[in-house]
Amino acid sequence: MILIPIVALILGAMIAIAINVPAVPGIYGQYLAIACLAGFDTICGGIRAGMEDKFRRAVFVSGFISNVVIASFLAWLGFKIYINLFLAVALVLGARIFTNLSLIRRYGLTKWEDARERRRLQAQAQSQSVANAQPEPNP
Repeated sequence: MILIPIVALILGAMIAIAINVPAVPGIYGQYLAIACLAGFDTICGGIRAGMEDKFRRAVFVSGFISNVVIASFLAWLGFKIYINLFLAVALVLGARIFTNLSLIRRYGLTKWEDARERRRLQAQAQSQSVANAQPEPNP
């Protein structure tokens, strides 16, 4: 289940590179950038939820759509009232992305260290059971 967001991200990037879309003009570029940040934030949250066994597809899809719409709306609203809300939205989404990525890294590292420790303990238990199974020499 955790591979779905990762595969979607890689596939989307490959399609974008293959299509070779021309540059997006002016303000639309800001909306697209904010929408991409919101989508990437949702993907990072989905990966994190999958690693923690809390992933729900409905939550992921609704969060993806609502994050993109709300972030784009705030960027649009800021443009209309001459306040650069684009930067505020980008800052918040960037902070969330880095938080999710650090938690993903920490969770993955903890699982890796736990697996390594489990293998070490199993090897130690096996060597002790082999030593205990050998008969003691009679004097």
